[in-house]
Amino acid sequence: MENYHYPGTDIQTSRLALGCMRMAGKSVAEAQAVIEAALAVGINYFDHADIYGRGQSEERFAQAFKQIDCDRDQIYLQSKVGIRPKEGMFDFSKDHILKSVDGILRRLETDYLDALLLHRPDSLMEPEEVAEAFQTLKDSGKVRYFGVSNQSVGQMKLLQAATEIPLVFNQLQFGPAHTLMLDAGFNFNMPNDFGSNRTADILEYCRLHQITIQPWSPFQVDLEQGLFMKHPDYQELTKEIQEKADQYQVSFEGMVMAWILRHPAKMQPIVGTMTPERIRHNAEGLNVDLSRQDWYEIYRAGGRPLP
Repeated sequence: MENYHYPGTDIQTSRLALGCMRMAGKSVAEAQAVIEAALAVGINYFDHADIYGRGQSEERFAQAFKQIDCDRDQIYLQSKVGIRPKEGMFDFSKDHILKSVDGILRRLETDYLDALLLHRPDSLMEPEEVAEAFQTLKDSGKVRYFGVSNQSVGQMKLLQAATEIPLVFNQLQFGPAHTLMLDAGFNFNMPNDFGSNRTADILEYCRLHQITIQPWSPFQVDLEQGLFMKHPDYQELTKEIQEKADQYQVSFEGMVMAWILRHPAKMQPIVGTMTPERIRHNAEGLNVDLSRQDWYEIYRAGGRPLP
């Protein structure tokens, strides 16, 4: 897998990242097999969050990684903070961010994170307080780069105005069945539902400011409706993707990745599977030179006619 240089950083890493949300449910041996499968296809960027498995996903990753002949400086570790599920709230306070990072570093058994993201927006966020936390973490060497997750243009602007530390990542749901970042742009000034701008031009903003979008759950409709392949409203999309996969001689998963990677925003999809074979299938998409026509045919098959 050819490494990609992420703007605003010295990170040269894989175009795909492995999401470790479900690693808590794996044994050490199973987690080791997952990490090794990722490394074998060139994936060396691993995405975590302090709430995944209530911290057990990070612990299992560390336990498994110790069994692998790979040094810490050969991989990139990213985690997220800010969700407090037990209390039913978000928390971007300086104290919570700093304590959370210490816990993440302890569980991952590492001295630093390559990237820290704020997980979901906190409406009670004090930008200056977050800026202080970021600066403390950067000065101490505990975090190299920073970003956000699921945040709008306005929320990012508000935070960026308080700190000179650039935001270099934003995790946003995106995939063939979840295309809100594209729909309003195609239907600008049109009196239809697709013309409703639910993303406030976040795609264009991130491109303009060289912020890498990390698409999460690319195989889901949304968090409630599950995988689009099993959804009755997306059978035409599933059929179209499979036909394109057969045409390009790659797996279904590989074609989904190829469709995302074809977009010029240079996104870094988060692959959430814990199955080594599916990791290999996803990586097949990196070798697909998807044509413009085929990209649009997949987009339209999701039930989104062009105006």
